[in-house]
Amino acid sequence: MFALYEEAGKFHAGRVMTEAESSLQIELESGKRVKVKSANVLLKFDKPQPAELLASARHLALDIDLDLAWEFAPDTEFGFADLARDYFDAQAGVEKQAAALFRLFEAPHYFRRLGRGNFKKAPEETVKAALLGIERKKQQAAQIEAWAGELVAGQCPAPIREQLYKILFKPDKNAAEYKAVVAAAKQSGRAPLELLKAAGAIDSPYQFHWRRFLFDNFPKGTAFAALAAPPVKEALPTAALQAFSIDDSATTEIDDALSVQGLGTGTVVFGIHIAAPGLAIGAESALDKLARERLSTVYMPGWKLTMLPDEVVQAYTLTEGRDCPAVSLYVTLDEATLEVRGSQTRLERVPIVANLRHDRLDAVITEAALTGAAPADYPFAAELAFAFRLAQRLKAQRELARGKPETFNRPDYNFRLERPEGDAGEPRGDETVHIGVRQRGAPLDLIVAEAMILANSTWGGWLAECGVPGIYRSQASLAPGVKVRMGVKPAPHAGMGVAQYTWATSPLRRYVDLVNQWQIIACARHGRTAALAAPFKPKDAALFSIISAFDAAYAEYNGFQSAIERYWTLLYLTQNGVTELDAAVLKDGLVRADTLPLVFRALGADGLPRGARVRVRVTGTDLLTLDLHANVLQRLDDPGTTADDAPVDEADVEEGVEEAAAGALTLAIDVAEDGAAEPAADLPAPAA
Repeated sequence: MFALYEEAGKFHAGRVMTEAESSLQIELESGKRVKVKSANVLLKFDKPQPAELLASARHLALDIDLDLAWEFAPDTEFGFADLARDYFDAQAGVEKQAAALFRLFEAPHYFRRLGRGNFKKAPEETVKAALLGIERKKQQAAQIEAWAGELVAGQCPAPIREQLYKILFKPDKNAAEYKAVVAAAKQSGRAPLELLKAAGAIDSPYQFHWRRFLFDNFPKGTAFAALAAPPVKEALPTAALQAFSIDDSATTEIDDALSVQGLGTGTVVFGIHIAAPGLAIGAESALDKLARERLSTVYMPGWKLTMLPDEVVQAYTLTEGRDCPAVSLYVTLDEATLEVRGSQTRLERVPIVANLRHDRLDAVITEAALTGAAPADYPFAAELAFAFRLAQRLKAQRELARGKPETFNRPDYNFRLERPEGDAGEPRGDETVHIGVRQRGAPLDLIVAEAMILANSTWGGWLAECGVPGIYRSQASLAPGVKVRMGVKPAPHAGMGVAQYTWATSPLRRYVDLVNQWQIIACARHGRTAALAAPFKPKDAALFSIISAFDAAYAEYNGFQSAIERYWTLLYLTQNGVTELDAAVLKDGLVRADTLPLVFRALGADGLPRGARVRVRVTGTDLLTLDLHANVLQRLDDPGTTADDAPVDEADVEEGVEEAAAGALTLAIDVAEDGAAEPAADLPAPAA
């Protein structure tokens, strides 16, 4: 005797060797003997042979019309043998019965399985829905195949072009567009990015990087809603002084200005004046919500996305020739010793008499000129000389507190794009790029930097004295791996060498600065009772939400700025025919170019100590992946130099170059996957 049984969704047949009350021992055609539960045995027969039965039944099953079988089937529960007799004939044998079983089993959208070979037909509406799902699936499969064929042939279908960034970086792996790219990559044996570029989906590497950033961070576009800048309604006194700002020529969001009063009297009042949008823009206002959505201005060569609309920025920016609303910190100092005697914060209008541009004045306002060793023929010479002397002292005090000098030895780089006269639109990505160098710690930079650190640390302490929460930046120590954190309580910033540190000096470009400005304004107005009037109260959960959102956005924006600057630097290499670079070894094969903002891997650098000086040959660049291919030509320094001999630039630690090479492009598409999960909605479960 033979038996047909089901196990794990598959049918098998073999000779019955022994039979007990609850199980059978069956010998398969291969000679293997298996123990089968009696409940799983669906047919017993004497002939034909098991293999012949399986083959014949499977062939017959193909001819069973499911629509007709569904019509024949009773509305109540039935067995597969019953359907065979109704569908074929009243004497349907084991082959036809097995054929009915196979056909019923593989059509759950028509017939619900009840076990032991019994079934119940699905309601008509369920069958119709399932058939529609199957048809959609067939059409999708055909569409995927067609799109994949177009991609392999070098043409990009419009739906894939429209979904490009979603497919590569945030894919729905059940979407036909994604599956088509995966299928085409497998068929062609090409990487998805290479495939899409060859098919014309990516026609500009610059636009690829730019549109990807917008897709991730500005999915609704970059246009602002039409919002007017509210006026400062408060009657503010006008300060009796002359203030000046120091910024780059391209700066339109002028947040800060300086003033110096009392030179030659023995007591000098050093003023730090910060643009005050917080006096006009209220918390929870439309402009506040807009700024909170963006959180920061996004900077890149030749373009920027401001946190606030330009017309709003221009209403509060510290433009020369105007009396501008400002939050001013006045620090009173002994002119000879530079000892701080006190500080005061005022809300006022400040006359801005000049917007100095350091890119035009760096070569004129030198350390020699500021210290009297060279002529000082420029505006505010005496004020700048005092500010420089103060900045040097403040820096020395901070370095004493931090326990060691700051080691920022690398220069800053400026990017300038050659553009037609009057062209103020977005860069195309093929402009001629010029890269200039500015050494960190240049006199004008030092003056501004130390003034802002003084304001941010002073205001941070004042907020704490008034019992008003703020957003602080702190660093527990200078030990490796200890990063800067943001929080709502004052704590030492070891890297800065100050007791506490806020960000409050760039309220036109950073949202946390605007938040802190609101808190500082409350302190200026209400003093010790400011905690009752400040927009954000102690333990306010909104501050933690702002910190979390800002951290994420700021990291994204900085990452994009680094990536797009890398793009322009690689283009600079090509435009200027640069084939060799001198560089310093970092670690793990990474090197840093001496004269360009480039960190990259160079073959042959793996075994060299940190700080070793090398010359590398540039063998290729890829503007799409932002890769630079290079190999070490020769070592330039003493081969006896070890890693311990090389100074560590603190910017390397801050920017994380020890952790990973810049420029890597990570895709979310995975052609190694064995296919995406099928959507459950395609085949509705048959109803009971």
